[in-house]
Amino acid sequence: MMEDLWYKNAVVYSLDLETFMDANADGTGDFEGLCNRLDYLHALGVDTIWLAPFQPTPNRDNGYDVSDFYGVDPRHGSSGDFVNFMHKAHNLGIKVIIDLVVNHTSDEHRWFQEARSSKDNPKRDWYIWSDKKPSDWNQGMVFPGVQKATWTLDKKSKSYYFHRFYEFQPDLNIDNPDVRDEITRIMGYWLQLGIAGFRVDAVPFILESPQPGDKESTMHFEYLKEMRRFLQWRQGNAVLLGEANVLPEESKEYFGEAGDGIHLMFNFFVNQYAFYALATGDTVPLVKALEATKEIAPTSQWAHFLRNHDELDLGRLTEEERQKVFAAFGPEKNMQLYERGIRRRLSTMLGSRQKMELAYSLMFSLPGTPVIRYGDEIGMGDNLDLNERDAIRTPMQWSGEKQAGFSKATKLVHPVVSEGYYAYEHINVENQRRDPGSLLNWMTSLIRLRKECPEIGYGTWEILETGCKEILGMRYTWKGKKLFIWHNFLEKSLELVVPSKQAEAERLVDLLNNIESRADEKGKHTITLEAYGYRWFRASEE
Repeated sequence: MMEDLWYKNAVVYSLDLETFMDANADGTGDFEGLCNRLDYLHALGVDTIWLAPFQPTPNRDNGYDVSDFYGVDPRHGSSGDFVNFMHKAHNLGIKVIIDLVVNHTSDEHRWFQEARSSKDNPKRDWYIWSDKKPSDWNQGMVFPGVQKATWTLDKKSKSYYFHRFYEFQPDLNIDNPDVRDEITRIMGYWLQLGIAGFRVDAVPFILESPQPGDKESTMHFEYLKEMRRFLQWRQGNAVLLGEANVLPEESKEYFGEAGDGIHLMFNFFVNQYAFYALATGDTVPLVKALEATKEIAPTSQWAHFLRNHDELDLGRLTEEERQKVFAAFGPEKNMQLYERGIRRRLSTMLGSRQKMELAYSLMFSLPGTPVIRYGDEIGMGDNLDLNERDAIRTPMQWSGEKQAGFSKATKLVHPVVSEGYYAYEHINVENQRRDPGSLLNWMTSLIRLRKECPEIGYGTWEILETGCKEILGMRYTWKGKKLFIWHNFLEKSLELVVPSKQAEAERLVDLLNNIESRADEKGKHTITLEAYGYRWFRASEE
């Protein structure tokens, strides 16, 4: 059973092939380049890779406009290169999750080209059409301020097609049984090649049934259970990791009351309040967010993250809360995006090593599975001169060599960060490997620590009363073991007195330093938390 729940104690590393490592010197990352860097990921402690879309694409939306679900884009190599990558990853004990982008296709996909060719074409009902311009043609856009509509006129068929995202990404009609059968075939194909599961893109939009006009969409949550059943039939321990920025009370529908829906979901709700705590020092809203997302089935799991490949979405915060986070981490207009988010890397937002450590210690200690973004382990910066979300999608900085050691090409898919504090000459893997005190080596130690604390992945947890809103305390319990973790969100040292009823142990062993805390005659422990400090302890009765 524990083997089937491997995702509970996994550490996931998110990367985009095109910006990770280029082996053939054409300026775009590829599978051969990724293979050459697998030993690095293994040494970092990563045991699961989440790959962004790598299938054939016109690449107008970072590969999320797929034109063929069964291949590898020639820019990244061949299907043979993918198989070779899977073989090497398997030999290193690294599992691979890939993006499943089936809410929509590229408008260049042959299915859409057939669908628009005639209203009688068999593929016509694979998409969502309206003969008249719907009254809600400009409602429900995912990218407000950039996107202009959700219904666009196809001049060839003289009908309007629905697209929740950009106009070049027409939505598939998931209500069509033929479309569902095709999605099943897509899943089966990649499972056959050895992947460990899928990160399901845009889950809420897959489940809705959009209709022309201001009609309430019906949500088909049973489809998640259908996908789960197929997955378990084909490969019992494969998982579905869902992208669904939903309210806590809605999450049970996605997980399933009995845990028979999606296996893991990104916890966008907690993520936003974690950044609020980092911005203000106030952990009270974060505690409420954690409590609100606590009750899920034993086999379900939250995936926690700090940054991903998109903007930092703050849409669940109140306007007042959002403005406080903007002021702290993205005060300038060109740092903000879609009226709700920030398009910056973690390091440029937080601005200090202390805060970076606090943020990552927090994320790795939250109840769930940690997901880290490529480059954040070395504190990479961003490039706000690039378009929209591309600001945080610059090439991985491997060394101080030209083009950051990413490629020998003159022109790259995106330019490397080459100016200022975050320039590749200063911030790169090679430099940090040699420095025992580097962020990279600290991150490697933190990942190892997280793997040694299965209480976080498998156990039960509770918030500890600290008497101070700037200190977050948590206790995990699993198989008789107790784990205590405290974080100080203030820029000054604080002393915390832990009462005997909380500690329930004579001795607390510090897991980060070679020290311990012993209770006084009243059973209390006194813990010092440095500015933006964090402490991990395990209870010991010895």
